[in-house]
Amino acid sequence: MSASIQEQLLVEVARHSRDPLAYASGAYRWSKPGALQNAAGPRVWQREILAAIRDHLNGPDRFLPLKIAVAAGNGIGKSALIGMLTDWALSTCGDSRVMLTAGKGEQLDSKTIPEVGRWVRAGITADWWEVLGRSIRAKQPGHDKTWRADFVTWSEENPDAFSGLHNQGRRIVIVFDEASAIADVIWDVTEGALTDQDTEIIWIAFGNPLRSTGRFAECFGIKKHRWLTRQIDSRTVEGVNLEFLQQQVADFGEDHDWVRVHIRGEFPASGDLQFIARDVVARARRYKSQGHERMPKILAADIARFGDDQTVIGCRQGRRAWILQKYRGLDTMQTAARIVKEIEAEAPDAVVVDADGLGAGVVDRLRQLGYGAKLTEFHGGAAAYDKAKYFNRRAECYAELRAQLQNGMEIPDLPEIESDLTGPEYYISEKGQIQLESKADMKKRGLSSPDIGDMLMMTFAVQVARPKPINPAQNFSWSHQAGSWMG
Repeated sequence: MSASIQEQLLVEVARHSRDPLAYASGAYRWSKPGALQNAAGPRVWQREILAAIRDHLNGPDRFLPLKIAVAAGNGIGKSALIGMLTDWALSTCGDSRVMLTAGKGEQLDSKTIPEVGRWVRAGITADWWEVLGRSIRAKQPGHDKTWRADFVTWSEENPDAFSGLHNQGRRIVIVFDEASAIADVIWDVTEGALTDQDTEIIWIAFGNPLRSTGRFAECFGIKKHRWLTRQIDSRTVEGVNLEFLQQQVADFGEDHDWVRVHIRGEFPASGDLQFIARDVVARARRYKSQGHERMPKILAADIARFGDDQTVIGCRQGRRAWILQKYRGLDTMQTAARIVKEIEAEAPDAVVVDADGLGAGVVDRLRQLGYGAKLTEFHGGAAAYDKAKYFNRRAECYAELRAQLQNGMEIPDLPEIESDLTGPEYYISEKGQIQLESKADMKKRGLSSPDIGDMLMMTFAVQVARPKPINPAQNFSWSHQAGSWMG
């Protein structure tokens, strides 16, 4: 590009420093052959957001932080708008700083980073930038550290990347993608960084409204007076596959939580995404089972993966469950030996062992010792038997545990068990399946790993043959419906 053309471009781009809508409308090859040939410009909802930023930057509160929250259904072009905003923010203000993060690392890597890079490369100022794996930085000498966008994987244990974001007298843009899944501490630290005077500060949170609690939900609730909010139904957006969306609504129903979250852009109607209710667990802690003695006995072992996790061995027989051992710090061989000891003492009809991670070695050792006949290795991430309803086997078995707790089941009367069972939250996947929160995500929310809960859940991973009918001559009374395999 010649020096004269470069100067003309600088002047033209500078004209749009406070007008991202005008920039986005002119910086790309809209309606021209290529990726944008079927689009005349940003979509209507995107134009509304860009116009809101323009109006703020040209108003009396220009140097007050502008906070925008967008809760929306699928496929409306959230990542595209993030790309346009990043390109505008960098191109129209020297030494701008942009910080982008997402609810999960895979979202950042698979969607946010590629989409932002695509729009920056497609823009009229593409030659100005070096697009790298985790950053976009100015090619101008001496500005690679001060004029840039950074893609940051957040961590509750180390949120300093957000607390140190300052750019006095220039521009800061912060983008939260899939904001429902970003931990509260990251929101709090980011809020505390918005203190620079005489600085354009724009904070935008996008995402499906997965949870009705947390900071993203608060943007539309108790803190809505501090945020400019939009809730967007995918069916109102041009360019989406409306027929497909209508099919999904027909399949699930207009008021189904999956439709509310992933199409209507509304928070779940259930409000609380706790998979097992606290009152259900409280009743189970007081419940006393009868008639379980002749039911099949299932021994299960949840194997610790991390330093602060614990291995838990326990049993369930009909409607009664109990803990045999809890411990930390043993290796594979020692853990297998503990399980063997309990198998010999309890004589279970089936044994289920968590076979992921370190558990694989435990399973191999048990088979080596000759205990494979009754052994089932459990993989929580494996496909569910009912794939239409459950995201994986872990969710499916937890659903069975929940059903039996609701029907009446005796568990140890321990607060730790209540915390384990009521801790995991659930979501509705993009295919309408029930999906449980992972242990890692629970830890990000400050909760411990539900090791006892997982042990209880695994006792529902196998179906053991019902016992032979009881001899009528025996004076044995059933406390539940005759024929119930739960006892």
